[in-house]
Amino acid sequence: MQKWNKKNNKNGHNPVRKNEQPVQKNFAAIDLGTNSCRLVIASPTPASFRIVETFSKITRLGEGIINDNELSRPAMRRTINALKVCAGVIEEYAPIYRSRFVATAACRRAKNCKEFLELVKKETGLTIETISSKEESRLAVVGCIPLLNRSIKRALVFDIGGGSTEISLARITNSGKTFIEGFVSLPYGVVTVSEAFPSQDMTNLAYDTIIERTHKLLKEFDEKHQISEAIKRQEIQVIGTSGTVTVLGAVHLNLPRYNRSAVDGISITKQDVDRAITKIKRLGDEGRKRHPCIGAQKADLTMAGCAIIEGLCSFWPIEEITVADRGIREGILLDLMHSNQNKPHFGKKKKVRPPFRRFGADAGKFAKTKQEK
Repeated sequence: MQKWNKKNNKNGHNPVRKNEQPVQKNFAAIDLGTNSCRLVIASPTPASFRIVETFSKITRLGEGIINDNELSRPAMRRTINALKVCAGVIEEYAPIYRSRFVATAACRRAKNCKEFLELVKKETGLTIETISSKEESRLAVVGCIPLLNRSIKRALVFDIGGGSTEISLARITNSGKTFIEGFVSLPYGVVTVSEAFPSQDMTNLAYDTIIERTHKLLKEFDEKHQISEAIKRQEIQVIGTSGTVTVLGAVHLNLPRYNRSAVDGISITKQDVDRAITKIKRLGDEGRKRHPCIGAQKADLTMAGCAIIEGLCSFWPIEEITVADRGIREGILLDLMHSNQNKPHFGKKKKVRPPFRRFGADAGKFAKTKQEK
Protein backbone atom coordinates (compact mmCIF):
# COMPACT_ATOMS: atom_id res chain seq x y z
CA MET A 1 0.00 0.00 0.00
CA GLN A 2 1.29 3.45 -0.87
CA LYS A 3 1.97 5.46 2.26
CA TRP A 4 3.50 8.65 0.95
CA ASN A 5 1.81 12.01 0.71
CA LYS A 6 3.77 14.72 -1.03
CA LYS A 7 4.77 17.68 1.09
CA ASN A 8 3.07 20.98 0.45
CA ASN A 9 6.09 23.28 0.47
CA LYS A 10 7.70 23.80 -2.89
CA ASN A 11 11.32 23.13 -1.95
CA GLY A 12 10.69 19.95 0.00
CA HIS A 13 12.08 21.32 3.28
CA ASN A 14 11.69 24.41 5.40
CA PRO A 15 14.34 27.10 4.92
CA VAL A 16 16.67 27.88 7.82
CA ARG A 17 16.33 31.46 9.00
CA LYS A 18 18.45 33.54 11.31
CA ASN A 19 18.48 32.35 14.93
CA GLU A 20 16.58 29.18 13.95
CA GLN A 21 17.79 25.63 14.49
CA PRO A 22 19.61 24.14 11.47
CA VAL A 23 17.74 21.80 9.16
CA GLN A 24 17.60 18.24 10.51
CA LYS A 25 19.80 15.59 8.95
CA ASN A 26 17.74 13.15 6.92
CA PHE A 27 18.87 9.58 6.31
CA ALA A 28 17.25 7.27 3.74
CA ALA A 29 17.00 3.50 3.33
CA ILE A 30 15.39 1.30 0.70
CA ASP A 31 14.74 -2.42 1.15
CA LEU A 32 13.93 -3.93 -2.24
CA GLY A 33 12.64 -7.39 -1.48
CA THR A 34 11.14 -10.26 -3.43
CA ASN A 35 7.65 -9.06 -2.58
CA SER A 36 7.81 -5.38 -1.60
CA CYS A 37 9.67 -2.14 -2.19
CA ARG A 38 10.05 -0.15 1.04
CA LEU A 39 11.53 3.27 1.69
CA VAL A 40 12.01 5.07 4.99
CA ILE A 41 13.47 8.52 5.64
CA ALA A 42 14.39 9.37 9.22
CA SER A 43 16.35 11.84 11.33
CA PRO A 44 18.45 10.95 14.38
CA THR A 45 17.27 11.48 17.96
CA PRO A 46 19.36 11.06 21.13
CA ALA A 47 17.93 7.58 21.72
CA SER A 48 17.21 6.31 18.19
CA PHE A 49 15.59 8.09 15.23
CA ARG A 50 12.37 9.77 14.21
CA ILE A 51 10.62 8.59 11.06
CA VAL A 52 10.12 11.50 8.67
CA GLU A 53 8.50 9.69 5.75
CA THR A 54 7.76 6.18 4.53
CA PHE A 55 6.63 4.58 1.30
CA SER A 56 5.91 0.93 0.61
CA LYS A 57 4.38 -0.94 -2.28
CA ILE A 58 3.91 -4.62 -3.08
CA THR A 59 5.61 -5.17 -6.44
CA ARG A 60 6.32 -8.93 -6.38
CA LEU A 61 9.69 -8.46 -8.05
CA GLY A 62 10.38 -12.17 -7.60
CA GLU A 63 7.15 -13.31 -9.23
CA GLY A 64 7.86 -16.41 -11.31
CA ILE A 65 11.54 -16.52 -10.40
CA ILE A 66 11.29 -20.15 -9.27
CA ASN A 67 10.70 -21.17 -12.91
CA ASP A 68 13.88 -19.95 -14.63
CA ASN A 69 15.75 -17.77 -12.09
CA GLU A 70 14.98 -14.61 -14.03
CA LEU A 71 13.11 -11.44 -13.15
CA SER A 72 10.14 -11.06 -15.49
CA ARG A 73 9.62 -7.91 -17.55
CA PRO A 74 6.25 -7.07 -15.88
CA ALA A 75 7.77 -7.53 -12.41
CA MET A 76 10.74 -5.31 -13.26
CA ARG A 77 8.42 -2.63 -14.68
CA ARG A 78 6.20 -2.66 -11.57
CA THR A 79 9.24 -2.37 -9.35
CA ILE A 80 10.86 0.43 -11.36
CA ASN A 81 7.60 2.40 -11.19
CA ALA A 82 7.64 2.03 -7.39
CA LEU A 83 11.31 3.06 -7.26
CA LYS A 84 10.49 6.18 -9.29
CA VAL A 85 8.12 7.15 -6.48
CA CYS A 86 10.91 6.45 -3.98
CA ALA A 87 13.26 8.70 -5.95
CA GLY A 88 10.65 11.47 -5.92
CA VAL A 89 10.18 11.17 -2.16
CA ILE A 90 13.94 11.26 -1.59
CA GLU A 91 14.29 14.33 -3.78
CA GLU A 92 11.44 15.98 -1.88
CA TYR A 93 13.38 15.57 1.37
CA ALA A 94 16.81 16.50 0.02
CA PRO A 95 19.50 16.97 1.05
CA ILE A 96 19.82 13.39 2.26
CA TYR A 97 22.79 13.21 4.62
CA ARG A 98 23.51 9.50 4.11
CA SER A 99 21.65 6.60 2.53
CA ARG A 100 21.82 2.99 1.50
CA PHE A 101 19.56 1.13 -0.92
CA VAL A 102 19.67 -2.69 -0.93
CA ALA A 103 18.09 -5.60 -2.81
CA THR A 104 17.75 -9.07 -1.34
CA ALA A 105 16.77 -12.63 -2.34
CA ALA A 106 15.16 -12.03 -5.74
CA CYS A 107 18.17 -10.11 -7.04
CA ARG A 108 20.60 -12.58 -5.46
CA ARG A 109 18.90 -15.36 -7.38
CA ALA A 110 18.13 -13.67 -10.70
CA LYS A 111 20.44 -14.26 -13.67
CA ASN A 112 19.36 -10.90 -15.10
CA CYS A 113 19.88 -8.94 -11.87
CA LYS A 114 22.68 -6.81 -13.34
CA GLU A 115 20.51 -5.81 -16.28
CA PHE A 116 17.66 -4.91 -13.94
CA LEU A 117 19.77 -2.78 -11.59
CA GLU A 118 21.34 -0.94 -14.55
CA LEU A 119 17.82 -0.17 -15.78
CA VAL A 120 16.88 1.06 -12.29
CA LYS A 121 19.89 3.38 -12.29
CA LYS A 122 19.06 4.68 -15.77
CA GLU A 123 15.36 5.33 -15.10
CA THR A 124 15.37 6.41 -11.44
CA GLY A 125 18.92 7.53 -10.68
CA LEU A 126 19.05 5.17 -7.69
CA THR A 127 22.07 2.95 -7.08
CA ILE A 128 20.94 -0.31 -5.50
CA GLU A 129 23.31 -2.97 -4.19
CA THR A 130 22.48 -6.65 -3.91
CA ILE A 131 23.41 -7.85 -0.43
CA SER A 132 24.26 -11.35 0.76
CA SER A 133 21.98 -13.40 3.00
CA LYS A 134 24.58 -12.91 5.75
CA GLU A 135 24.34 -9.12 5.47
CA GLU A 136 20.55 -9.33 5.27
CA SER A 137 20.53 -11.32 8.52
CA ARG A 138 22.80 -8.78 10.20
CA LEU A 139 20.67 -5.82 9.17
CA ALA A 140 17.50 -7.52 10.43
CA VAL A 141 19.16 -7.99 13.83
CA VAL A 142 20.33 -4.37 13.89
CA GLY A 143 16.81 -3.19 13.08
CA CYS A 144 15.42 -5.18 16.02
CA ILE A 145 18.02 -4.04 18.58
CA PRO A 146 15.57 -1.58 20.23
CA LEU A 147 13.30 -4.55 21.06
CA LEU A 148 16.01 -6.64 22.74
CA ASN A 149 15.42 -7.59 26.36
CA ARG A 150 18.75 -6.64 27.93
CA SER A 151 18.23 -9.07 30.81
CA ILE A 152 18.33 -11.95 28.30
CA LYS A 153 21.76 -12.20 26.75
CA ARG A 154 20.83 -13.95 23.51
CA ALA A 155 18.21 -13.42 20.81
CA LEU A 156 16.96 -15.52 17.92
CA VAL A 157 15.72 -13.20 15.17
CA PHE A 158 13.84 -14.63 12.19
CA ASP A 159 12.94 -12.58 9.14
CA ILE A 160 10.54 -14.22 6.67
CA GLY A 161 11.06 -12.53 3.35
CA GLY A 162 9.54 -13.11 -0.06
CA GLY A 163 12.34 -15.28 -1.43
CA SER A 164 14.27 -16.44 1.63
CA THR A 165 14.00 -16.69 5.41
CA GLU A 166 16.92 -15.44 7.48
CA ILE A 167 17.44 -16.69 11.04
CA SER A 168 20.13 -15.15 13.22
CA LEU A 169 21.40 -15.93 16.70
CA ALA A 170 22.66 -12.78 18.41
CA ARG A 171 24.39 -12.26 21.75
CA ILE A 172 24.49 -9.16 23.92
CA THR A 173 27.83 -8.69 25.69
CA ASN A 174 28.23 -7.35 29.22
CA SER A 175 29.27 -4.01 27.72
CA GLY A 176 25.95 -3.81 25.86
CA LYS A 177 27.30 -4.53 22.37
CA THR A 178 25.48 -6.96 20.11
CA PHE A 179 27.12 -9.44 17.77
CA ILE A 180 25.85 -12.35 15.70
CA GLU A 181 26.98 -15.83 16.75
CA GLY A 182 25.57 -17.53 13.67
CA PHE A 183 22.86 -17.52 11.07
CA VAL A 184 21.07 -19.79 8.63
CA SER A 185 19.23 -18.82 5.45
CA LEU A 186 16.27 -20.95 4.36
CA PRO A 187 16.07 -20.80 0.53
CA TYR A 188 12.37 -19.95 0.44
CA GLY A 189 10.00 -17.23 1.57
CA VAL A 190 6.34 -16.37 1.23
CA VAL A 191 6.42 -15.61 -2.51
CA THR A 192 8.39 -18.68 -3.56
CA VAL A 193 6.34 -20.98 -1.30
CA SER A 194 3.01 -19.61 -2.55
CA GLU A 195 4.16 -20.06 -6.16
CA ALA A 196 5.47 -23.56 -5.53
CA PHE A 197 2.03 -24.51 -4.16
CA PRO A 198 -0.31 -22.34 -6.25
CA SER A 199 -3.62 -23.73 -4.96
CA GLN A 200 -6.01 -20.95 -3.89
CA ASP A 201 -6.17 -22.46 -0.43
CA MET A 202 -2.93 -24.18 0.56
CA THR A 203 -3.45 -27.92 0.97
CA ASN A 204 -2.55 -29.71 4.21
CA LEU A 205 0.07 -31.69 2.31
CA ALA A 206 1.76 -28.54 0.99
CA TYR A 207 1.58 -26.90 4.42
CA ASP A 208 3.12 -29.95 6.14
CA THR A 209 5.80 -30.20 3.43
CA ILE A 210 7.06 -26.71 4.30
CA ILE A 211 7.09 -27.56 8.01
CA GLU A 212 9.08 -30.75 7.42
CA ARG A 213 11.58 -29.03 5.14
CA THR A 214 12.06 -26.25 7.68
CA HIS A 215 12.81 -28.84 10.39
CA LYS A 216 15.48 -30.48 8.20
CA LEU A 217 17.19 -27.21 7.37
CA LEU A 218 17.27 -26.05 11.02
CA LYS A 219 18.78 -29.25 12.44
CA GLU A 220 22.47 -28.50 11.84
CA PHE A 221 22.12 -24.85 12.92
CA ASP A 222 20.37 -25.92 16.12
CA GLU A 223 22.94 -28.56 17.01
CA LYS A 224 25.89 -26.25 16.36
CA HIS A 225 24.62 -23.53 18.71
CA GLN A 226 22.55 -25.70 21.11
CA ILE A 227 19.58 -23.41 20.58
CA SER A 228 16.82 -25.80 21.71
CA GLU A 229 18.37 -26.29 25.14
CA ALA A 230 18.97 -22.56 25.57
CA ILE A 231 15.35 -21.78 24.66
CA LYS A 232 14.16 -24.36 27.19
CA ARG A 233 16.25 -22.61 29.84
CA GLN A 234 14.67 -19.27 28.76
CA GLU A 235 18.09 -17.92 27.80
CA ILE A 236 17.03 -16.78 24.33
CA GLN A 237 14.50 -14.13 23.33
CA VAL A 238 12.72 -14.98 20.06
CA ILE A 239 11.92 -12.04 17.76
CA GLY A 240 9.97 -12.33 14.52
CA THR A 241 10.05 -9.70 11.81
CA SER A 242 7.97 -10.07 8.65
CA GLY A 243 4.57 -9.27 7.22
CA THR A 244 3.24 -12.61 8.41
CA VAL A 245 4.44 -12.08 11.99
CA THR A 246 2.81 -8.64 12.17
CA VAL A 247 -0.41 -10.07 10.69
CA LEU A 248 -0.41 -12.69 13.46
CA GLY A 249 -0.01 -9.88 15.99
CA ALA A 250 -2.89 -7.93 14.48
CA VAL A 251 -5.16 -10.99 14.32
CA HIS A 252 -4.26 -11.84 17.92
CA LEU A 253 -5.24 -8.30 19.00
CA ASN A 254 -8.44 -8.40 16.88
CA LEU A 255 -7.55 -5.07 15.29
CA PRO A 256 -10.21 -3.57 12.98
CA ARG A 257 -7.37 -2.37 10.74
CA TYR A 258 -3.61 -2.71 10.90
CA ASN A 259 -1.93 -0.41 13.42
CA ARG A 260 1.88 -0.49 13.59
CA SER A 261 2.10 1.19 17.00
CA ALA A 262 -0.24 -1.42 18.49
CA VAL A 263 1.67 -4.37 17.03
CA ASP A 264 5.37 -3.45 17.09
CA GLY A 265 7.05 -4.78 20.21
CA ILE A 266 4.21 -6.88 21.62
CA SER A 267 4.90 -10.39 22.88
CA ILE A 268 2.56 -13.24 21.98
CA THR A 269 2.66 -16.71 23.50
CA LYS A 270 3.00 -19.92 21.51
CA GLN A 271 -0.64 -20.66 22.35
CA ASP A 272 -1.68 -17.26 20.96
CA VAL A 273 0.37 -17.90 17.81
CA ASP A 274 -1.39 -21.24 17.34
CA ARG A 275 -4.82 -19.65 17.86
CA ALA A 276 -4.07 -16.84 15.39
CA ILE A 277 -2.84 -19.31 12.75
CA THR A 278 -5.93 -21.48 13.24
CA LYS A 279 -8.15 -18.42 12.82
CA ILE A 280 -6.33 -17.42 9.61
CA LYS A 281 -6.70 -20.95 8.22
CA ARG A 282 -10.42 -21.02 8.99
CA LEU A 283 -10.98 -17.75 7.14
CA GLY A 284 -10.30 -19.48 3.84
CA ASP A 285 -8.94 -17.71 0.79
CA GLU A 286 -11.91 -15.36 0.37
CA GLY A 287 -12.02 -14.56 4.08
CA ARG A 288 -8.33 -13.68 4.12
CA LYS A 289 -8.82 -11.41 1.13
CA ARG A 290 -11.59 -9.56 2.98
CA HIS A 291 -9.73 -9.38 6.30
CA PRO A 292 -8.67 -5.74 6.98
CA CYS A 293 -5.21 -6.79 8.24
CA ILE A 294 -4.50 -9.23 5.39
CA GLY A 295 -6.24 -8.27 2.14
CA ALA A 296 -6.16 -9.62 -1.40
CA GLN A 297 -2.45 -8.96 -2.02
CA LYS A 298 -1.34 -10.90 1.06
CA ALA A 299 -3.94 -13.70 1.25
CA ASP A 300 -1.79 -16.41 -0.33
CA LEU A 301 1.44 -15.06 1.15
CA THR A 302 0.05 -15.16 4.69
CA MET A 303 -0.66 -18.89 4.48
CA ALA A 304 2.88 -19.51 3.21
CA GLY A 305 4.28 -17.43 6.08
CA CYS A 306 2.15 -19.29 8.62
CA ALA A 307 3.63 -22.59 7.41
CA ILE A 308 7.17 -21.27 7.91
CA ILE A 309 6.36 -19.87 11.38
CA GLU A 310 4.71 -23.14 12.39
CA GLY A 311 7.84 -24.93 11.18
CA LEU A 312 10.00 -22.78 13.46
CA CYS A 313 7.68 -23.01 16.47
CA SER A 314 7.27 -26.79 16.21
CA PHE A 315 11.02 -27.35 15.82
CA TRP A 316 12.12 -25.18 18.74
CA PRO A 317 10.39 -25.15 22.17
CA ILE A 318 9.37 -21.51 21.69
CA GLU A 319 7.05 -20.18 24.40
CA GLU A 320 6.84 -16.54 23.29
CA ILE A 321 7.59 -14.39 20.24
CA THR A 322 8.30 -10.66 20.24
CA VAL A 323 6.61 -9.13 17.19
CA ALA A 324 8.75 -6.63 15.27
CA ASP A 325 7.30 -4.28 12.67
CA ARG A 326 10.82 -3.31 11.72
CA GLY A 327 13.78 -4.91 10.03
CA ILE A 328 16.27 -4.24 7.26
CA ARG A 329 15.34 -0.59 6.64
CA GLU A 330 15.62 0.26 10.32
CA GLY A 331 18.87 -1.70 10.48
CA ILE A 332 20.32 0.37 7.65
CA LEU A 333 19.29 3.61 9.36
CA LEU A 334 20.81 2.62 12.70
CA ASP A 335 23.97 1.52 10.87
CA LEU A 336 24.30 4.85 9.08
CA MET A 337 23.53 6.97 12.12
CA HIS A 338 25.71 4.96 14.48
CA SER A 339 28.72 5.21 12.21
CA ASN A 340 28.42 9.00 12.40
CA GLN A 341 27.85 9.39 16.13
CA ASN A 342 31.50 9.94 17.04
CA LYS A 343 32.40 11.97 13.98
CA PRO A 344 32.73 15.79 14.11
CA HIS A 345 29.99 17.95 12.69
CA PHE A 346 30.78 19.97 9.58
CA GLY A 347 29.35 23.23 10.84
CA LYS A 348 32.33 25.54 10.34
CA LYS A 349 33.07 24.75 6.74
CA LYS A 350 30.20 24.54 4.31
CA LYS A 351 30.18 21.23 2.48
CA VAL A 352 28.77 20.85 -0.99
CA ARG A 353 26.71 17.68 -0.83
CA PRO A 354 26.16 15.66 -3.99
CA PRO A 355 22.60 15.18 -5.20
CA PHE A 356 20.65 12.26 -3.79
CA ARG A 357 21.22 10.17 -6.89
CA ARG A 358 24.84 9.56 -5.94
CA PHE A 359 23.96 8.02 -2.60
CA GLY A 360 23.20 4.40 -2.03
CA ALA A 361 26.17 2.21 -1.13
CA ASP A 362 27.17 3.48 2.26
CA ALA A 363 26.84 1.80 5.68
CA GLY A 364 28.66 1.29 8.97
CA LYS A 365 28.84 -1.80 11.12
CA PHE A 366 26.39 -1.64 14.01
CA ALA A 367 26.15 -5.35 14.77
CA LYS A 368 29.04 -7.63 13.92
CA THR A 369 29.24 -11.28 13.12
CA LYS A 370 31.24 -13.47 15.46
CA GLN A 371 34.00 -13.77 12.88
CA GLU A 372 34.20 -10.01 12.39
CA LYS A 373 34.26 -9.41 16.13
